[in-house]
Amino acid sequence: MAEEPQPEAAPAAVAATTEVAVAEKAPVEAEKEKKVEEETPAVEAEAKEEKKDEAAAAAAAGGDEAGAIEGTGSFKEESNLEAKPADPEPEEKTVVVTEEEAATKTVEAIRGNRRARCCCACCRRHGGSRGAGTGGDDERTDTVLLKFLRAREFKVKEAMAMLRSAVLWRKRFGIESLLDADLALPELDSVVFYRGADREGHPVCYNVYGEFQDKDLYEKAFGDEEKRERFLKWRIQLLERGILSQLDFSPSGICSMVQVTDLKNSPPMLGKHRAVTRQAVALLQDNYPEFIAKKVFINVPWWYLAANKMMSPFLTQRTKSKFIFASPAKSAETLFRYIAPEQVPVQFGGLFKEDDPEFTTSDAVTELTIKPSSKETVEIPVTENSTIGWELRVLGWEVSYGAEFTPDAEGGYTVIVQKTRKVPANEEPIMKGSFKVGEPGKIVLTINNPASKKKKLLYRSKVKSTSESV
Repeated sequence: MAEEPQPEAAPAAVAATTEVAVAEKAPVEAEKEKKVEEETPAVEAEAKEEKKDEAAAAAAAGGDEAGAIEGTGSFKEESNLEAKPADPEPEEKTVVVTEEEAATKTVEAIRGNRRARCCCACCRRHGGSRGAGTGGDDERTDTVLLKFLRAREFKVKEAMAMLRSAVLWRKRFGIESLLDADLALPELDSVVFYRGADREGHPVCYNVYGEFQDKDLYEKAFGDEEKRERFLKWRIQLLERGILSQLDFSPSGICSMVQVTDLKNSPPMLGKHRAVTRQAVALLQDNYPEFIAKKVFINVPWWYLAANKMMSPFLTQRTKSKFIFASPAKSAETLFRYIAPEQVPVQFGGLFKEDDPEFTTSDAVTELTIKPSSKETVEIPVTENSTIGWELRVLGWEVSYGAEFTPDAEGGYTVIVQKTRKVPANEEPIMKGSFKVGEPGKIVLTINNPASKKKKLLYRSKVKSTSESV
């Protein structure tokens, strides 16, 4: 639903070229209409004279033909009526031309003088000029324009054609009204959502297609053409809202996002969703260039990797550099290369939980690798009159875990906080503990990995005074 393989962009490029041609013909069409308007009075007078002659001849023949002519009008009169502005058909044509001319003028104004007020809905919504010529607004507009230039490898004419096409699409798709529309799809909140940021500050959008295993949810989203159209609008609406709330188009701002797509239990490629998915990819690719910093695919099945290899020759190196694929066994570790574990939701291997009363994303997580058939110990120093809390997670499980408090004072007694026990794979993924300390010392966490493969350990702790609860 974000930036996908480039062959999809071909129809959009043809459409953009056609629209430019229409815009170039608009002045010629206008000249023809003006000429028709100038000739219309003379033609109408001539038609009236002919009508009188025809009526007289018909009256001489018995009058029936005259009545028919009065009721239907002559061919010339019908032609003249079509040329009048009140006729619906020319009005519709005028509206289409007006949209195209507006898009063309917008792009030309931006290209010729960016300090003029920009009426482009795309630029307004994406951080462009909202008023007349403030420096900051110009800089944000430059950021958006640079995205279109990069998407067309800095070929100015092609970039401007792409921008014009995007402006026209936004008008026709009704982006302004769509932003505030209630599409009544709260069930899809678990399918696509924003959560946290990557290590460079880009907001992260998660796409969880496995949710469509629920047949009722699948039918509600893709059951018929009307539902598929609503789903497409919902996806565009979510992206637009994310751009407004998550991105910053100032020169030093973060103006792109990271997409994480979870393919675990995703529906087959040939389902009802296929057409709308392809359409969404094409729209995002054609109208939101360079809005994706990286696209990470996790829990990728073998057949998806094979399909991607077949498409790889058709992708540019710039596009391929943004795509990262990870098998189920490597998904969490791959995510951690780009997103800190405290920012990654629990369902994807991290430690982030909504409304967690104990830890937040500001509490950094430490990562350790436990070698095969080995034991790892973690020591957390504590002071007297405090309470310490901790949580840890081992990716892969099937480990043994224990915790104890060891005082600093010589001859002090070690206190068993958590007796060593085996942690099965079906247990709650995050292990938590806390201990009230009466003297200086340290908490020692022991994790034993009996397996023949290395495992990733995540942990963090927080010390509070005794007046606070953990």
